[in-house]
Formats: sequence, structure tokens, C-alpha cells
Amino acid sequence: MTSGYLALVLHAHLPYVRHPESDYVLEEEWLFEAIIETYVPLIRMMEGFQRDGMDFRLTMTLTPPLVAMLRDELLQQRFAAHLAQLEELIAKEIARYDHNPHLRYLAEFYQAQFAQVRQTWEQYNGNLITAFQQFADSNNLDIITCGATHAYFPLMQMYPEAVWAQIKVGVDYHKEVFGREPKGIWIPECGYYNGLERMLADAGLRYFVIDAHGILYGQPRPRFGTYAPVYTESGVAAFGRDYESSHQVWSSQVGYPGDGVYREFYKDLGWEADYEYIKPYIMPNGQRKNVGIKYYRITQKGCDLGAKEYYDPYWAREKAAEHAGNFVFNRVAQIQHLYGVMGRPPIVVAPYDAELFGHWWYEGPWFIDYVMRKAYYDQDTYRVTHLSEYLQENPQQQVVRPAQSSWGYKGFHEYWLNDTNRWIYPHLHKATERMIQLSLREPENELEKQALNQAARELLLAQSSDWAFIMTTGTMVPYAVRRTKSHLLRFNKLYEDITKGQIDSKWLQKISYLDNIFPNIDYRVYRPLLAQVKK
Repeated sequence: MTSGYLALVLHAHLPYVRHPESDYVLEEEWLFEAIIETYVPLIRMMEGFQRDGMDFRLTMTLTPPLVAMLRDELLQQRFAAHLAQLEELIAKEIARYDHNPHLRYLAEFYQAQFAQVRQTWEQYNGNLITAFQQFADSNNLDIITCGATHAYFPLMQMYPEAVWAQIKVGVDYHKEVFGREPKGIWIPECGYYNGLERMLADAGLRYFVIDAHGILYGQPRPRFGTYAPVYTESGVAAFGRDYESSHQVWSSQVGYPGDGVYREFYKDLGWEADYEYIKPYIMPNGQRKNVGIKYYRITQKGCDLGAKEYYDPYWAREKAAEHAGNFVFNRVAQIQHLYGVMGRPPIVVAPYDAELFGHWWYEGPWFIDYVMRKAYYDQDTYRVTHLSEYLQENPQQQVVRPAQSSWGYKGFHEYWLNDTNRWIYPHLHKATERMIQLSLREPENELEKQALNQAARELLLAQSSDWAFIMTTGTMVPYAVRRTKSHLLRFNKLYEDITKGQIDSKWLQKISYLDNIFPNIDYRVYRPLLAQVKK
């Protein structure tokens, strides 16, 4: 009998950055970088677990926009070209470092990494969703869904039809792709408001993840804090984030990723190399960018980029193993203490953005690999589980009404509603009202039906929380503004064309190609509940 459980939850999400209208858009490389540095390493890690006979358990969100992009043939072709360009560049790097053994060693290290990515990419014929699917089929990976386009629900709650559309489209798309209904959902940004759980139940979901204070401030007070899930009044369970395990990874002051041995993210070959040499591998307009080849380590916190020392992946991997051992040791102590206090096995839920591991913290996939292996082989205090399995084995829990919350700055809504982004909400709300109005229509012909479905897609894409998030962070703001405006403008033109009975078929065909997410969407998902029942 174990003393408790650990559940690692990885939230894999990127906004929908597909631009067939241009030969090159920098933002598409967000996906390409994540494939190379996060998704493929995680796939190879799980393959290694199965190869070594580990019956592992992991929970992972694959959000609908990310799934759609990973399945998209155009983006698959562009990624293959991107990877080929990196392979060409690193071959040149190896050739030019005869005079510097350490840099040649690093270049050869990257060449081996790109070769591994190539091997995995070709193994799954460019569709990484099939890779994740196999781990779900063996019950090792619990793949959960998210809102259709990662919209921030608390700022939409005055329009329950819009929240329902985000949930329902996300659930339906997951079932369409994976052949089974998801058991759980990652509420975008963990943004919860009272009453949301009723829609989750209606969509057939069994659980969701919430930040700790959403549980701790719940009514009545949860007896076991965040160390046991609670059932909401609708019967859907809520799992709360554990602060201690999160702090060890996330904290900029004491978190593992800040160790000086690890790779420095902000010192990249794309900015360091001679301009004429690197020009074929940066942006077509000649502007420099990160290429993902980095030769330096963090060295000391706060030191100038020019003072950074060379990176060594050997010692970085050793440090990742050391930190994994520390993480496992702390979970053993934590769970033993909690078991003594609670008188029942606790569950420690440790959720993270998946892209932290590999992209921002390059050694992150090594860390997870070691954590999972050490937990499996080196201790018997707790069992690593996924959230579906835990609920199945522990069906009796306290009923609590969670508190409104998010996992953003200060724990509520400030990150998605502030002076940088508040201008978007009157426009989103007006478009939502118009979409609800459109949902009551019965199309007169196939063209109008296509326009109605496209209007639903454009509104969903405009609602993505990523745009408000980017406006707050101050990075890539023009892109976020442009995306918000473009989807709203397309929606409003569709609304006007539909209501006037003057649909521009050529223009509709064009934007249907540009914004082709959710090919089987039904615009009637926005209908008020009473209208859907009557239908």
C-alpha cells in the first residue's frame, strides 16, 4: 500500500499560428521550436519508458489549436523544411569549428539532436498526434482537452452560450481526433467561475484542474486542502495545484531552471554569428532571429550576456538528474508528512506548461525522465498516477463549491483584463451577441451554412486568451493585435453579408482556407440552451 500519489500534468498549448497566405511568418516557428525542443523529446521519453517496461502514468493536455496544427499538412511540410535548414546550418557549424573543440562538441551534440527529431518525425510520418495516441491507447497517458481556442472563461461568463461553445467544440474535436471522449479538461489559464462546472458536466467531462486558491477558498472549507480532489455540486471533480512542487520548478529565484549549469536561452547563434554567414538562416527580410542553436550556459544569475561561459550538455544532464533526485526526495518527505496528518493517502498534483520543458528550460525533458524513473525504481512511498486513474480508484471525495480563480498574476483576472488589452472586450462581446443571433438562423442554402460555420470559427479564434496574454507581456504585441482585429473584421463582414443575404462566395472561400480550424464545426453550438432543446 502506498502512502500517496503524485500526478504530473503537462499543459501543451500554442495559439493557432497557421498562415498559408505567406511563404514565411515568424510566429509559425513557435510550433516548430516546440516540436524540436518539447514534443519530440517527450515522445522519445515515453517511448523509452515503454521500451524499459515501465508502466508509467502521465496527464497531458493537447489543446485543440495545437492538435489542429500538428495534423495540418501545410505546417507539416513547413516544419520539414525548417528542420532541413537547421540540419544544413549545423553541418556548417561543425565544419567551421576545427579550431575550437568545445564548440565542435556542442555542434555535434545539436546535430545528433536534430537527427533524433528527424528519425521521430519520419517514424510517425510527420503526424505526432499518432505518437501521443499510442500512449493513450495503452493507458499510460491521459490526454485531456481544453477550451476550443483557449478562451478565458471568466470574462465570457455573461454569455453562457459562448462558454458552452468553447467547451463543446473542444470536447467534440478531441473525440473526432482521438476516437474517445476526454475524461478531463484543462480550463484555459485555470480560469474558473462558479457555475462553470455545470457546463463541464453537460459536456460529459469528469474533472478539471484549478489553481490552489480555487480549492482553498471553496465552501465548505476542503478538509484535505489541495491534497485530495473535491467534487463540485454537478459531480465534476476539481484537482488543485500543489504550491510546493510548483515552486521548485517555476520560481525564478529558487527554481531548478535557473541553475548556472543549464543552457542560456537568451544567447542564440542567430544573434551571435557573422551576419553574412547567418543570413540564409534568419528571416527573409534580413532581420535576425533565434535559430535554436545556443552555445552558452546561464553561468551566474544576473551576469551580462557577454560574460556567459560555454554550455556542456554532459554536466547539464548530470544536474538535471541531481535536481530530479531532489524533487523525488522532497515528494517522499511531503507525502509521508501529509499521510501522517491526513490519515489517508494524499495526491500531489503538479501541473506545468509543457513548453517550459525543453523550450524555456532546455533540460526539462531530461528532468521529467529522471523524475519518472526515480519515482518508479527508487522509492515506494508514492505512486505516480494520472488523474483519470486516481478518480477511478478513489471515487469518494468531499463536495465543495470552488472559488473564482485563475493561475495568472495575483490569481484572478488581471492578466487578461488590464490597460493593455481591455479594448478587445467590447468588440468580443458584441461579436458574441451577433453570433448567438446568427445561431438561430436556418440556412437557406449550402453557401449560407458555410458562412455561418465560418463565422463561428472566426469568433472562436478571436477569443483566444493568447492575444490578451501577449498584449500584457509586451512581446509580439503587433501580431496579437493584428490577429484579434483580423478575426473580428472577418466575423463582422460575415455577419453583415449573412444578414443582408449578400454572401461573397470567393472571399468566403479564401478565409475558409486561411482559418480552417474545426472543419466539422456546427454554428448551432451557439444556440441558447432552450433553442437547442426545442431543436
